[in-house]
Amino acid sequence: MVELRDELLATIRDVRDFPKPGIVFKDITPVLSDAELFSRVIEHFADRYEGEDVSAVCGIESRGFIFGAALAYELGVPFVPIRKKGKLPAVVVSASYALEYGHDSIEMHRDALQADDRVVIFDDLIATGGTAEASTKLVKALGAEVIEVACVIELAFLNPRDKLDDYKVYSLVSYDAE
Repeated sequence: MVELRDELLATIRDVRDFPKPGIVFKDITPVLSDAELFSRVIEHFADRYEGEDVSAVCGIESRGFIFGAALAYELGVPFVPIRKKGKLPAVVVSASYALEYGHDSIEMHRDALQADDRVVIFDDLIATGGTAEASTKLVKALGAEVIEVACVIELAFLNPRDKLDDYKVYSLVSYDAE
């Protein structure tokens, strides 16, 4: 596991001043470009959830779709997309979260989960935890259980776990300072 973390740290690319000045964007596309490394990341998470009776994986738009869908495939369970407002075609449940300036919303199809589902919520990166927290509200609104909120990268210096303190949170790579 330490080896996988070290390899991810060496592969994730920092893009300075994106999407705006002062931000250091953690770019996972080099991880996706390395088929063997990407496969090992998915296998790591699949091993983590083996025996946990996961019945669905929810992926947060958009990069959470990549990892979440691959994990769902590996586990043999449905993948449920959590999308930005207005992107899903059927009846949805919605949850709002705070942004630096204002609010935004995410949605999930109302029929995506059942009350007895056990769900992993997946995103590529958790920063402040706002989107992940809103995602837990969507899952709970449908009566399902959140087993864990999982990500490849956690920006721990932004304290995302403060918003997710009712849930288990797991990250492969954690940045304690920027």
